Amino acid sequence: MPAMTSVRERAIPLAGLYVILDPSVRPERPLLEVLNAAAAGGVRIFQYRSKTASMKDAFTEAGTLRRRARDLDVLFLINDRCDLALAIDADGVHLGQTDLPYAHARRLLGPQKCIGLSTHTVGQVEEADRLNPDYIGFGPIFTPASKPDHDPVVGIERLRSIRALTSLPVVAIGGIQADRVRPLLDAGANGIAVISAVCGAPDITAAARKFTEQMR
Repeated sequence: MPAMTSVRERAIPLAGLYVILDPSVRPERPLLEVLNAAAAGGVRIFQYRSKTASMKDAFTEAGTLRRRARDLDVLFLINDRCDLALAIDADGVHLGQTDLPYAHARRLLGPQKCIGLSTHTVGQVEEADRLNPDYIGFGPIFTPASKPDHDPVVGIERLRSIRALTSLPVVAIGGIQADRVRPLLDAGANGIAVISAVCGAPDITAAARKFTEQMR
């Protein structure tokens, strides 16, 4: 098994474009193809999210993606599941509000791994700041195309208001298109997470580059 590497040791900033690899967006398109094409467009942070795969299938798919991510020297996180993250030696996990509590996840994964927390309200941001994860996700900023059961839309002004509540990196998520990058950065986002805007695009590399060129 490869030696465990710290996110901090790898010096990958928790900023820029963050692509969530979800097989439900384009089921006919292999996620390995998406990872390669998005990385060619400048993406350095990826999260694997599959809500329907069995643990065995997720282990196989995520393991393949993790090995390629290591070759590309990009950050590779797992959505929700600490057990899967440990099984494939991912760089960390992204936890939702109903997932394993942060303190337990940190004990399981250790101090080296990256842990992000989803937040949707001022109170959740304040609690996340107290817990001190590596970053927080905040949204949905706009109406998501890939998640019909999403939390209430928060908008750019709410993003701007929570920026003053934490010094942690903030990743904006939810319905974000390339033409909305600048207002989000101006409102205080360090990173922007997307799913369908890149994974569902006809030309993944070009779609990723539209984002990354505005975020340099």
